[in-house]
Amino acid sequence: MSVRVKPRSSVSEVVGLEDGVLVVRVSAPPVEGLANRAVCELIADLVGVGRSSVTVENGEKGRDKVIAIEGVPQERVDELLTKLKNERPGHPK
Repeated sequence: MSVRVKPRSSVSEVVGLEDGVLVVRVSAPPVEGLANRAVCELIADLVGVGRSSVTVENGEKGRDKVIAIEGVPQERVDELLTKLKNERPGHPK
């Protein structure tokens, strides 16, 4: 799953989809992996899996990341992304 992270936000939340990329805000700073951990926790809660099932596969040092979710079929991830896209049309741009 492709994710764009906005660290040091006032709240941790899923913003929506932007150009097919899940945009999330986390309150944690991008220091010593804190923002990465916060992203993994947020995605785990969204998908409904344990936090240890979500890892950063690529992009540990940047805002654009590839997140892996263990034990969840790609179809389920695609359904969640479609649902987010339909719930928040045009947000953000």
